[in-house]
Amino acid sequence: MNDKEMLEKDIFSKVLRAGRRTYFFDVRATKADDYYITITESKKFTEEDGSYHFKKHKIYLYKEDFASFKEILDEMTDYVINQKGEEVISERHQKDFKKEVFTERTEETRSTNSFTDVDFDDI
Repeated sequence: MNDKEMLEKDIFSKVLRAGRRTYFFDVRATKADDYYITITESKKFTEEDGSYHFKKHKIYLYKEDFASFKEILDEMTDYVINQKGEEVISERHQKDFKKEVFTERTEETRSTNSFTDVDFDDI
């Protein structure tokens, strides 16, 4: 195994699938055999012809930054939960949006139906 293969070797991995996004958490080793973490977000994009591609974003997190990173991540997640709760608003919005569109279409159909009730003998 060459140096590049050693650098790419995952020591420990976890995967989080979240809809169209997948997060990969990997522990890897440096040349000096010290460990670091990579976090990769992979998002699937589907083209009109049915083909698809993935866009990936990766961050590297080294041991000397673990404590600060964790502290800030905890602070940020706590802030979001305290401000907005645990409910995913975008999902609620999508449900409300679908109801609103359905209601508008139903009303359009009703008004169109009443419009077509015109008696052409009156003209």
